[in-house]
Amino acid sequence: MRLVGDNVEVGVYPTSKALTISEDLELDLVEISPKADPPVCKIIDYKKFLYEQKKREKVIKANATKVVIKEIRFGPQTDEHDFEFKKRHAEKFLKEGAKLKAFVFFKGRSIVYKDQGEILLLKLAQELEEFGKVEQMPQLEGKRMTMFIAPKVAKK
Repeated sequence: MRLVGDNVEVGVYPTSKALTISEDLELDLVEISPKADPPVCKIIDYKKFLYEQKKREKVIKANATKVVIKEIRFGPQTDEHDFEFKKRHAEKFLKEGAKLKAFVFFKGRSIVYKDQGEILLLKLAQELEEFGKVEQMPQLEGKRMTMFIAPKVAKK
């Protein structure tokens, strides 16, 4: 087997010799790539290796971005003032980097105004164009018409 590691002369050794070397150094003999010819083994402290690997994974997980979804709800007959008020909130959410889920909720017989709800969502998307891009066009799901807007990435 090919032997690598710290404080070890790199080379090809018989298995018994490699085990003896690892025992002399009071470290573990770990097989790195068994399919290689000859197989590659490394002399390391295996517990320390596992600990450092977990630590690296934890740091990667901590640095991963978490996607926040903010919701804004409209009615099919939302008037201009309420629309502007909710649009300002949507702008703020997109500037903060959160995704936006805008939906029109149809109560009772207001479902007959599906076209008004779609127009409202498309108008919102058009006015928020500089802050985010539409990820999903308005879709009717039961009594809700939903649209997703993702924030635009800030240019550096």
